[in-house]
Amino acid sequence: MFVVVGEALVDLVGQRGSRTLVAHPGGSPANVALGLARLGDRVALMTRLGRDSFGEMVSAHLKASGVRVDAGPDAGAKTSLAVASLAAGVASYDFRIEWDIGDLAPLPVETRCVHTGSLATALAPGAARVTNLLERERERGRVTISYDPNVRPALLGEPEGARPAIEHLVSLSDVVKVSDEDLRWLYPDRRDEDVARDWLALGAPLVIVTRGGEGVFAVTAHLELDRPATRIDLVDTVGAGDSFTSGLLDGLGRADLLGGVRRDALARIDESSLISVLDEASLIASITCSRPGADPPTWAEVETARAARPSTGQSIPR
Repeated sequence: MFVVVGEALVDLVGQRGSRTLVAHPGGSPANVALGLARLGDRVALMTRLGRDSFGEMVSAHLKASGVRVDAGPDAGAKTSLAVASLAAGVASYDFRIEWDIGDLAPLPVETRCVHTGSLATALAPGAARVTNLLERERERGRVTISYDPNVRPALLGEPEGARPAIEHLVSLSDVVKVSDEDLRWLYPDRRDEDVARDWLALGAPLVIVTRGGEGVFAVTAHLELDRPATRIDLVDTVGAGDSFTSGLLDGLGRADLLGGVRRDALARIDESSLISVLDEASLIASITCSRPGADPPTWAEVETARAARPSTGQSIPR
């Protein structure tokens, strides 16, 4: 079972300069939970949703795909919003968000992997509670910890101030997925391969950098891999990185590499297994990019796409 901890919100999406906005359920962790459920995994989302029409829309959307939703404390919350402006299919965001998740319950005993990241690990007061949860789980050693910084510069201040907390979370994690755009903001004068190696040295057994049209770079203590991007006909980038994360975690689960007792096996993943996991995650992200909004594929759609991979079009974004 997967547990995802983090924000669920509404993306109000429109073309740059347009007065028309369309509401889509979103939030990076919620998108990861949705993607995992559509791939056939058991998943629970620990989040904060308002008891309002937006919250009802998000909750119904997630539950329809099989996500178990813990909407958090009842008192007075409003569902958070992200206004996404699209230009040539690429999204930029303006956030209206509250993140106070309250006391986090212990993870269910059947949990094999907990994933978090993005605003949930950056915004007070909830970020401290999420970090405390990961610290407890690292000490217990029972589950695989997955982390995607998914940085939002407008909400994080200066890179120098954001780096220590992000690096601490990397040190607690087993699987770290990060985009090259995130790394350029965090470390503007460094190569992403070098940062990935440094993050590996902090303690994460597997670090993966997504590079949009340049593909994917992955590093473990024994392997370094570059994989090409999957080619697509791009509609928009909303939810692309989250779909990649869902595909990555689903693939690691199918390879029996999740759970605290499998940490050493994860660190020793062989080249062919890692290639298979990365390529499938890229394919899953590409399907999401081929249609509007954060709309990740089902497992049946993945199998169909795998049988007829496109050879033209644009590369998957970050």
